[in-house]
Amino acid sequence: MSIKLYGYWRSTASYRVRIALNLKGVEYEYVPVHLVNNGGEQHSSEYTRLNPAQLVPTLVDEDEDIILNQSLSIIEYLDERYEGEHQLVPEHRTERARVRALAQDIACDIQPLGNLRVLNALKGNFEASQDDVAKWASHWITLGFDGIEKRLQTQAGKFCFDFDVTLADICLVPQVYNAQRFNVDMSRYPLISKIAKNCNELDAFERAKPENQIDAT
Repeated sequence: MSIKLYGYWRSTASYRVRIALNLKGVEYEYVPVHLVNNGGEQHSSEYTRLNPAQLVPTLVDEDEDIILNQSLSIIEYLDERYEGEHQLVPEHRTERARVRALAQDIACDIQPLGNLRVLNALKGNFEASQDDVAKWASHWITLGFDGIEKRLQTQAGKFCFDFDVTLADICLVPQVYNAQRFNVDMSRYPLISKIAKNCNELDAFERAKPENQIDAT
């Protein structure tokens, strides 16, 4: 199998790429990288050779002799490499820009503040309790979702952009999963909740769920 995905079952960024691979109908080998056990397998010398940033996911395409990190870059690469049923990034420049903007609202402004290494740093370097950490994560998700919910009022249909699944939906659904983990009040976000529900009714999203991965522990 020419495609390998190195990831972690509960990693938001890995979750995004799993959804994209499923939507594009790409067969791949999943290689678990446990971010907690053994001091964090992402820090091993073997994995660091693949991804010096020591983060997940990493995609290896042996046919194209390329190693990629960063979930958004990986997803756009897959979208261009494989035609499939779904085009994840629209061709028209204005629609493409809007989709990327919403995806980056999540991937650049919300998710990094709840990243495992950030949460661990809060506990290890700033004496934050587990309750403090949960409040931190919930605060940033809530702040981000407040803006996204308003934006969706002018553009959403069944999904974030009308009736086609895009990169924006791929980013939104894992972030909703995180919101639920940190007890964010999702009743404040009816559009976000509706879109996540519609996405999760698709097989590609269902198979990508963290609890459905071989390393889910």
